Amino acid sequence: MAIRAQHALWLETRCSALGRSTRGFCRKERDDFMAKLRKMLGRADDPQILTLMHLLETQSRRTLAGWAADCAKRRYLPIFERAFPDEYWPKELLEAVRSCLAGELAVSEVKRLVKNGRTLARGAADEPAAAAAAQAIVTACGVLQTPTNALGFVFYGAAAAAYDELGLRAAQAEYDVRAALEFDALTEYLRQVMVADEPDPIQVNWYC
Repeated sequence: MAIRAQHALWLETRCSALGRSTRGFCRKERDDFMAKLRKMLGRADDPQILTLMHLLETQSRRTLAGWAADCAKRRYLPIFERAFPDEYWPKELLEAVRSCLAGELAVSEVKRLVKNGRTLARGAADEPAAAAAAQAIVTACGVLQTPTNALGFVFYGAAAAAYDELGLRAAQAEYDVRAALEFDALTEYLRQVMVADEPDPIQVNWYC
């Protein structure tokens, strides 16, 4: 099914559910909690993030795109699919990146799918963990075109993991601790897949 058709079907299905209570919250209470949640967790000046940024700068965009897509598939796709089991566009987007890295799909096509994915991801806003997971997936898939997306991917991923594990009522300090664990996990996986003396490392300005 085409991405646009998937979106239309998804919207039709979800619209009927938007007013329901979820996980014991009345609608207003849930909205109040959601309004306080950050869409991303982490700061660019965190020591863990500075270490990760240094590692990212030693790798090519292809290596980073593969790392981000693999992490998104393993860690954040399940979070999204638990909330939206009938939605398969994030999985297809991740598969498109893999096809591109294998030379089976043009970068321009991935770019088009990522753009559509950003629109589709907004539809998950009613579920904070799934919303962050959707943004993490889309942002991960954008790394091939825009390497600085790697940092946003990490911040969205940390939010997805924290909200999925701790729910909506935790203190910010608890979310920050869980985010730090996620940063460690993502950094460790990058260490496992990174290429020594990569001949074409990215050239980026993280603070532009």
